[in-house]
Order: sequence, then structure tokens, then C-alpha cells
Amino acid sequence: MNKKVSILIPCFNEEEGLPMLYDALCGQSGICEKLKGYDFEILLINDGSRDKTLEAIKHYAGQDARIRYISLSRNFGKECAMLSGFDYASGDCMVIMDADLQHPPTLIPEMLNYWEQGFQDVYAKRKSRGKESWLRRHFSLAYYSLLQKTSRFDILENVGDFRLLDRVCIDALRQMRENERYTKGMFAWIGFKKKEILFEQGDRQTGASSWHFRDLLNLGIDGITSFTTAPLRFSTIVGFFISLVAFIYMCWVLVKAIVWGDPVAGFPSLMVVILFLGGVQLLSLGIIGEYLGRVFNEAKGRPVYLVSETNVEK
Repeated sequence: MNKKVSILIPCFNEEEGLPMLYDALCGQSGICEKLKGYDFEILLINDGSRDKTLEAIKHYAGQDARIRYISLSRNFGKECAMLSGFDYASGDCMVIMDADLQHPPTLIPEMLNYWEQGFQDVYAKRKSRGKESWLRRHFSLAYYSLLQKTSRFDILENVGDFRLLDRVCIDALRQMRENERYTKGMFAWIGFKKKEILFEQGDRQTGASSWHFRDLLNLGIDGITSFTTAPLRFSTIVGFFISLVAFIYMCWVLVKAIVWGDPVAGFPSLMVVILFLGGVQLLSLGIIGEYLGRVFNEAKGRPVYLVSETNVEK
């Protein structure tokens, strides 16, 4: 009996790129046709697309039984869309990749080879980041460096969602139901036997990325607040240090006034101290608020995603 491989692909406004994606996977020279001995399930997640992505997916599903789809009721974000794929996938393993072909399907045979050798998480590490602005590249590298230093487990640099997961990893990720999701951290958190492979990330074949700076910033904040309490600890340390310095300075001012009769510092220096302390307090409150906001969202107990329609039996 052939082993079953699920290929999970979140889609958001990917109408133009779906024909090329289908040809790369299921065409006459596609990976699914070349690889013998496996049964494939192509699981496309329509994450509230505003174009005709869903209609295109249904078209391919009507002519190819390997195409399965889940259409979410609105745009829940890629992280939540991936969870819906974890819930509905039926394969012995799963390959996660993007719909824009920046993740080359030609790497799937190598992933399967390592999986057959017993590796449970075969992740693809980028040799380069493709066409990307200098600012975005360096912000990303700095962010991963910060997360690596502040978390208690390895957050892999230049590693995205492109990977193969064994069924045991899929089942582990299905248990993690938080709404504020950072899947890259979850991949590291679950552990299991991992294997790294290198690849050259391609450029988008059609359209433009839906990930803007604000989205990446929000994802970065989610990553930090989901997998480390370092900001809270930093706020505590800074508050303690400032309090200590303020106490020492107060003692110095009193000694000067009593012994030498020097006047106490005037209005300008007083305003500088007040504004500085006020800024530190607001920063600390903001950090606490980020964590408290996530507690508030999780306490509601709302589902992570809602399915509008699907051709997959759960």
C-alpha cells in the first residue's frame, strides 16, 4: 500500500499563479506524476481571497481528485490557515509550501528521501532570500537573532514554513490551539527528529506579496510575545536600575545640600528626569499590555478559524 503525502498550500489572492502551481505539481511533468509509490493529496486553503482564487481551485478540484480545498469564512491569516490544513490533512506526512512557487516543488523528492530515513521534520533553509529590500532583509536577520537569544529553544534563522512534517508532528501541532499563532516557533517547540536541507528561494512568478511591513511587524511581535517573556524581564530590570540610580542621585543631592549648601537642581533637569521616567513607564505598560491583550484574546475561547465550504472529510 502506497504512503500518502499531503501537500498543504495556503492561498490568498493567488488566482493568477494557480495554473503554474497546478502544472508544477500535477501536470504531465509535475512532481506528483514523477514520484511513484506515493499517493498525493493537494490541500489548498482559500484564506478569504478577494479574487477568483476559490473558483479556480474548484475548477482544478473538479478535474483532479487529488485536489482538496478548504475555504475559510474570511481572511484569518496564514498561521490560522495552516492549522486548518493540519486538522484536515490525512497523509502520513505533509509538505507545507507557498502558492507563489518561491518554494520549489522539485525539493519534495529530497524531503521524502530523508523522511524515509526516519527524520520527522525536514525543513528547508534559504541560501538567499530572493528579491528583497536591504531594509527588510536586515530587519528579518536582526529579528531572528533577537528571538534566538531570548527564547529557550532554537528559532532557526532563514527557515520559513517550507518543510515536510511526519504525522506525529502534525498531530502535535493540532493540539496547539492558541489564536495568536507563530508557527515557526511552534515547529521548534515540538522538537522531534529534524533535518536541514538548503535551497535557493525563487521569486514570485505572478502578482505581488500580500505581506506588508505592518503584517511582518505584527507577526514579529506575535513571535516574541508567544515564545519569550524577555520583554517583561527587560522592563523589570530597567525599572530596578532606574530606581537604584534615582535613589543614589537623591542621596547625593541631599548630601550636597546639607554639607555644601548647594541648591537643588532646577526646573530643566527636573523636567528631563520626569519625561524620561514617564517614557520608561509608558514603555513598560505597553509591553505588559501586549501580553495582557493576548491573554484576553485567548480567554474568549473563540475558534481559531471557521470553514465556509470544503470537499474534505475531517
